Amino acid sequence: MQVQIITDSASDLVDPGRADVTVIPMSIAFGEDAYRDGVDLSHERFFELLVECEHLPSTSQIPPDQFLEAFREQVDAGNSVVAVVMSGKLSGTWQSACLAAREFPGKVFVVDSENASIGERILVERAVRLKDQGLDAEQIAHCLEKEKKDICLVALLDTLEYLKRGGRISRSVAAIGGILSIKPVISLQGGEVCMLGKARGSRNGSNLLVQEIGKTRGIDFAKPYLLGYSGFSDACLHKYMEDSRQLWEGHVGEGKLPVGTIGATIGTHIGPGAIGVAFFQKEET
Repeated sequence: MQVQIITDSASDLVDPGRADVTVIPMSIAFGEDAYRDGVDLSHERFFELLVECEHLPSTSQIPPDQFLEAFREQVDAGNSVVAVVMSGKLSGTWQSACLAAREFPGKVFVVDSENASIGERILVERAVRLKDQGLDAEQIAHCLEKEKKDICLVALLDTLEYLKRGGRISRSVAAIGGILSIKPVISLQGGEVCMLGKARGSRNGSNLLVQEIGKTRGIDFAKPYLLGYSGFSDACLHKYMEDSRQLWEGHVGEGKLPVGTIGATIGTHIGPGAIGVAFFQKEET
């Protein structure tokens, strides 16, 4: 029996590069125009539409029937499944996956990543590594449930505009923030988005991001980690990588830092120009 890893497109895993990893697309709607995230809507095209549109797009959870079809295909082929999905506090997708999994007891195991975007993606990558080590589906799910608590995702936003549009901050706060060039640093904690702090200007924002990472137990370089950016250019991310060189030196070779793009699920709320870091913290001693 083989193990198939299934995730949703909120993980921003654009190209798994392996037949044993399946990405189920979420639906993104700009007005009456609906798209399948990562299928007929690339990350770059999403941000083009986002900056052109006056209103935020809507994201639809993956329905149980879609998971049911994906699970049945694998089980009928003699495989077991580990499904890693976005935080149940951010979407009903986790509940949909759980409802579908009831049809396949002992064959399908659903893990609430308590994360999204690059934070969810590194948990998927961890699942793949565990599979390659010879663990079965139940063992992989058990490990993920334990280790997901060690994931840290922090991001520096370039603008408050999209938090304002989503109703997370007031217009007045966004206006003042724009005048003062305020750059917020956010995190996903317990499956929910949290504001960690605000800095004035990009340089101070980058420093704050480094400081927040410094407050953790440190990056476990033996496990997956990932840097990400939203929008059209990775220039801000490369500047951050240079400014935070002390975090990576001695652990990662020159030009070896893994980089991915942030897509629609989180990108809707943070807008273009954001940068983020996701990693597993070192185990407590």
